[in-house]
Amino acid sequence: MSKVWLITGSARGLGLHIARAVLEAGDRLVATARNPDRLTPLRAEFGDRVATFALDVADPTAAQAAVDFAADTFGRLDVLVNNAGFGHFAPFEQTDPDHFRAQVETNFFGVVNMTRAVLPVMRLQRSGHIINISSVGGRMTGPGMAAYQSAKWAVSGFSEIIAKETRHLGIRAVSVEPGGMRTEWGQIARGDAPGLMEDYAPAMGAMKAALEQVVGNEIGDPDKIAGIILDLAERSDVPEHLLLGSDAVELLKKAEEGRRKEAETWESVSRSTDCGNADLSFLKYI
Repeated sequence: MSKVWLITGSARGLGLHIARAVLEAGDRLVATARNPDRLTPLRAEFGDRVATFALDVADPTAAQAAVDFAADTFGRLDVLVNNAGFGHFAPFEQTDPDHFRAQVETNFFGVVNMTRAVLPVMRLQRSGHIINISSVGGRMTGPGMAAYQSAKWAVSGFSEIIAKETRHLGIRAVSVEPGGMRTEWGQIARGDAPGLMEDYAPAMGAMKAALEQVVGNEIGDPDKIAGIILDLAERSDVPEHLLLGSDAVELLKKAEEGRRKEAETWESVSRSTDCGNADLSFLKYI
């Protein structure tokens, strides 16, 4: 039986790669974008198996309308891919407050809005997959990506909580955390960066050099990633987090080793705040 998918941010980048993979596999799709005219080629190629919907995921009312549209059009909704998002490379101090908020609204609250809308449908079905496109930047940090990475940390944590809350209902949620991908994302993220304040050059220099080297030569193949997404939607044993790309694996190893060493260094201070009758037996329930 073919599945019904809803993918946010379907017009370009990874979202478009996933959309094409879904349709080429014979499934049905509600493809969404802020400007649905950009989805016309999908409709022309795949006909009635794809429906398009204008969607700003930051708008909770629009998110609910998109889910209702999918259920009304195809009778069910099996897979939600929360893919819509964007980034911006600049030190926090040089990031416009409205731009910062817009990234968090789209990258995190967009996921919240779509998940809130889809859960009643999947709960009644007692089945469904929620695939959240986060980032390895949701598990580690680097200077210059405060808004984007803060939002992705929130997505990765939120996704893990939803996975724990809904597994017994037949719903599977996974945070997909890729490294760099060969899409236009990196070029767009750098495209409107302000001139770097000299005081931030020591912090930003290495990251800036890394981005300049990697943009256009990213490790991740978006078609292979799309294939993994399709496979996840067929499985009941999905992980709560899935890194994709050797760069993601290596970056997280480095970040987690740094956190482990820091925690060990400060462990005695961490434990020093316990009450005298501290009882840790409750931890067995968590």
